[in-house]
Amino acid sequence: MARWLRSLVGALLLLDGAAALSFLHHRYEEMVQALFRVQSQCPYVTRIYSIGRSVEGRHLYVLEFSDYPGIHEPLEPEFKYVGNMHGNEVLGRELLLQLSEFLCEEYRRGNERITRLIHDTRIHIMPSMNPDGYEVAAKQGPDGNGYLTGRNNANGVDLNRNFPDLNTFMYYSGEISGPNHHIPLPDNWKSQVEPETLAVIQWISSYNFVLSANLHGGAVVANYPYDKSQDQRFRSHRRTVNTPTPDDRLFQKLAKTYSYAHGWMHRGWNCGDYFADGITNGASWYSLSKGMQDFNYLYTNCFEITLELSCNKFPPEEDLERQWMANREALVAFIEEVHQGIKGMVSDENNNGIAGAVISVQGISHDITSGNMGDYFRLLLPGTYTVTASAEGYQPQTITTTVGPAAPSLVHFQLKQDVVRKPPERKNSGTRMNNKALHKKVVPRATHWGTRR
Repeated sequence: MARWLRSLVGALLLLDGAAALSFLHHRYEEMVQALFRVQSQCPYVTRIYSIGRSVEGRHLYVLEFSDYPGIHEPLEPEFKYVGNMHGNEVLGRELLLQLSEFLCEEYRRGNERITRLIHDTRIHIMPSMNPDGYEVAAKQGPDGNGYLTGRNNANGVDLNRNFPDLNTFMYYSGEISGPNHHIPLPDNWKSQVEPETLAVIQWISSYNFVLSANLHGGAVVANYPYDKSQDQRFRSHRRTVNTPTPDDRLFQKLAKTYSYAHGWMHRGWNCGDYFADGITNGASWYSLSKGMQDFNYLYTNCFEITLELSCNKFPPEEDLERQWMANREALVAFIEEVHQGIKGMVSDENNNGIAGAVISVQGISHDITSGNMGDYFRLLLPGTYTVTASAEGYQPQTITTTVGPAAPSLVHFQLKQDVVRKPPERKNSGTRMNNKALHKKVVPRATHWGTRR
């Protein structure tokens, strides 16, 4: 009941004069123009940047929304949407362009909900991760598009099968009590990935993303990790191999937030498939190796889900407005989910932020780390938790805290220097918590056929 009430209230806030949007398919140049048009209309809360180029040289553009564009504000979480990873799955690309126009227009109108969201969140929107594949698919268009035409990048590689396989390492290390978080990449990983994949890996290594979704098509369901099961299988075998993460209940809640705010995803029956509540564990559906959502969870602090948004991978233009209305509230509500759990600063005795401190939650065998300024964000369901912060050269500190259903709880840690070992020398990237020069710019480090994510 509470979920339905929150969705209803949120939807009513958005219905108060929706922005006039263009419901068209956008080729690459048109997409770029649309992004720069939004940036020109909302110059003080937006920024456009490129994380790299595709095989054929097209920019992988990101539109950022923030009250301080280009700057990470301590205790303000980072969120991202990624669309069009498969070039022929185009609805997510158009929805993210529409979302960008909508956020800008509603901010200009003074919409309280959208204004608060932009002021309290740093939102990154990448409409197309695979612009080369899209151009191949768009040449055929909605009517003649083959099921796989344009799916891969210009080198013929499926980008959602191209990330380093950290699942295999995690399953092996789990047998010897190894980690399932911040798993190091193999030495030769750069030679094994495509330019688009490399750009995304460097991007998510450069920003301390907390929550994310990547948008696909060919089904209607919210899919959450793990995508790869320990016993590899294929969808055609129709065997259920549920492979949960240590944060399984949280991921289910995140997926339900989208499905129940969506026009019909939560009903379960879509595209000839049935998914209870409109959600599924990825490996329970079919096992997928080297996918992006598992990589986010195993390599970074980011919790990512995959949103399958339409039965038709390349819907006709006349269907775009209906799809936007079905997804609008869900897209906004999912961003709001980044504001839950706990967050805080990890500092030393002189109030200098400690980067890379490990945040462990008792009973959940998946840790996250603090960012460059010492701030951290740990998504959690409501409840009482025992949380420990630790860093090399410092004594760990443990705090018990209670998480409510609304805003995140503030839990700060101040670590004392380890008297036995001298703390390692750190770059002066930490900051004093009471210094509002905290606004320091972050510089990025360098199937019915079988639906396939």
